[in-house]
Amino acid sequence: MSKKAAVHKKPDEHDDLVLTPRDVHFDWARLPMHWVPGEPTATHVINVLHLLLPEGERWFVRVFQQTMPLITDEELRERVLGFTGQEAMHAEAHQGVLDHFQAKGLDISPYVTQVEYLFHELLGDKPGLSPRREREYLIERVAIIAGIEHFTAFLGDWILNAGALDRAGADEVMLDLLRWHGAEEVEHRSVAYDLLCHLDPSYLRRARTMLLAASALTHLWVRGTRFLLSVDPELGGSVRPAWREAYRASRRGLLPSPGRALQSASRYFSRHYHPTQEGSTRQAIAYLGASPAARAAAH
Repeated sequence: MSKKAAVHKKPDEHDDLVLTPRDVHFDWARLPMHWVPGEPTATHVINVLHLLLPEGERWFVRVFQQTMPLITDEELRERVLGFTGQEAMHAEAHQGVLDHFQAKGLDISPYVTQVEYLFHELLGDKPGLSPRREREYLIERVAIIAGIEHFTAFLGDWILNAGALDRAGADEVMLDLLRWHGAEEVEHRSVAYDLLCHLDPSYLRRARTMLLAASALTHLWVRGTRFLLSVDPELGGSVRPAWREAYRASRRGLLPSPGRALQSASRYFSRHYHPTQEGSTRQAIAYLGASPAARAAAH
């Protein structure tokens, strides 16, 4: 980690934190289609995570595995290994939700096929590049991941504090999946950024790729929400996507606040930014100690 980054760390960051993959399992047998009762829009806005994360996090793992020969800091190498182990588990956990939805008649294959194309073709390996261009392309993808990880840490912090979902009667197993995942995102929120700084501390690349990541995620999320509402067999097309409905859900605490998301994104552009400024490591570790799935995995 750079000296500048260390200066701006939050006081609750654990320098000796060991990132441990947790072999969690979730039973989806009783998961309803609308796991936030009476809130199909809020449900499906969050469900976009399940469409994006299995292939997205597998892509994270593939990219980070390729960086291993370039890492000269042994402590960072160990953190990258822990990060990839956790991300691999996230992919499998969310894949289980996709499989459940498919079995219930929610045909998500058209959208998932497009996501697979994005991560395997558009952002996948490019055979035939020169060594210099191959390294440059690898670092560019690390920078994109660092930008995405800022948003996943923001979402992780939000879900850990989203008491409105509990009060709305949201499915407990789904909340545990989201909070276990969110807690690990907060726990390892610095890894991608620190790896990027290790490979290329350029501010310009960091800012540029954040703009790319933010615009792509916004586009994918809007399209994903529209898609899920259109193919939901229990809605039959009766609920159309509307910004107003999503905004109302965010005002009630069922979705993240767009304003706070923009504020969080803007912090990434500060030259003094470090991911430890987002979220609370103590809170994340506390939830991982209480999570039913994480506790079961530890025994």
